Amino acid sequence: MLLYVDAEFASPYALVVFVSLLEKGLDFEIEPLDLIAHANHDPNFVRASITRRIPTLIHDGFALSESSAICEYLDESFPGTRLYPTDRRDRARARQIQAWVRSDLMPIRDERPTFVVFNGAKRPALSEAAGQAAEQLFSAALTLLDGRTDNLFGDWSIADVDLAMMLQRLIVLGDPVPRRLVDYASHQWRRPSIEQWILKKRPPLVGH
Repeated sequence: MLLYVDAEFASPYALVVFVSLLEKGLDFEIEPLDLIAHANHDPNFVRASITRRIPTLIHDGFALSESSAICEYLDESFPGTRLYPTDRRDRARARQIQAWVRSDLMPIRDERPTFVVFNGAKRPALSEAAGQAAEQLFSAALTLLDGRTDNLFGDWSIADVDLAMMLQRLIVLGDPVPRRLVDYASHQWRRPSIEQWILKKRPPLVGH
């Protein structure tokens, strides 16, 4: 197996696939791509990925991009830690959470890019729009957790990584976050598979 990721190891989508592979106990190699240098437009990568996006996973000649699609493929193809809940409704909710953090909360994603989590960088205070998005995030996360501070569905799922990643965008810069959500995100960040990503050696930030 070969996993293409960003050279900065900052993509939240590469993170969830990396974690999924480790949780499944699979052997794989990593190929970092310098997206700033447009390495994802290299003809060799384009032939493999089709969409020119990372992460892209190559398995037995089958290439797949889009992190949620890769996670589902891994969960359906291999034993090991389940990435999605066994309950049909919980599984649907996990997919809802993944789709939501990828398509909404744009002000947070713009003002708190993930390199601030993994590489460190100072950023200005949240704008009004980002503050409103943060309140939306907190309200939804507290409702989804339903009083828990460990995992969304009792047992861990890959959706926990997605939600914790969105919260960490705010937590690492000291933005106000409800204590229960800080505890939840911190609990996720201590998971060994996530710690392996956090400890990756990264190039220094330029122009941030």
